[in-house]
Amino acid sequence: MTELEKQAVLKELRRMPGVGKRIAEDLWNLGFRSIEELRGRDPEELYARLCVLQGMQVDRCMLYVFRCIVYFASAEQHDPELLKWWNWKDRK
Repeated sequence: MTELEKQAVLKELRRMPGVGKRIAEDLWNLGFRSIEELRGRDPEELYARLCVLQGMQVDRCMLYVFRCIVYFASAEQHDPELLKWWNWKDRK
């Protein structure tokens, strides 16, 4: 894939709520090339893979972002409140 194609993919990934340049790069490094590839994925598994990839425990907020973007990719219609990553925090 050319650098131009990679930049187009990263731009597409940034369409998702909570995804900026850094998180788009993380998704790229995890092997994702489209929003559709996130449909139905397990956010916990994505978070665990990212921790392994980075060789450290990543801030738990990334799990909340993964929950949000999997919802975004999977749902036909979106509840605006669920497009805010902080609304995906763990329940106490």
